[in-house]
Amino acid sequence: MDAGEAPAAYVSRTAGAKAAAGLAACRARGLPPRPVLAADTAVIIDGEVLGKPRDAADSLRMLGLLSGRAHEVLTGVALATAAGSALRLCSSRVRFREIGADEAREYWDTGEPRDKAGGYAIQGLGAVFVADLQGSYSGVMGLPLFETAELLRAAGVARWLPAHAGAPR
Repeated sequence: MDAGEAPAAYVSRTAGAKAAAGLAACRARGLPPRPVLAADTAVIIDGEVLGKPRDAADSLRMLGLLSGRAHEVLTGVALATAAGSALRLCSSRVRFREIGADEAREYWDTGEPRDKAGGYAIQGLGAVFVADLQGSYSGVMGLPLFETAELLRAAGVARWLPAHAGAPR
């Protein structure tokens, strides 16, 4: 994050930069410009952006902060095309139940939280901590599907593929 940058601005900027870099990489390889979709997710509590844990101690600190409390999950999703770029922001509120230190350590030992913003995966074992969710489940996972579909629709990118002859429907 840049100094003084708000979390929403941070995830929006990062998602946009990822999409722009993907489009630039296509151009650099001489490929025809294709839509490039990118996203970035941050977990925010008490104004602190929780990224991916550096190590076990950082993971335990994060789960300690989240334990028994609500936090915000922001995901920016960007679509870059030859015609320009567009961005959507998704905000969700997640409330965790109380998490004991032993359980937090056991969760770390599963390997799941090592590369997850906020040190948990709502789509995995970390779902056992979630007492309440207000907002987008897919946004907390890291790719808000509603916002993604809206970006694709606005850019004229097909969202549905026709069934192939003989393929199951």
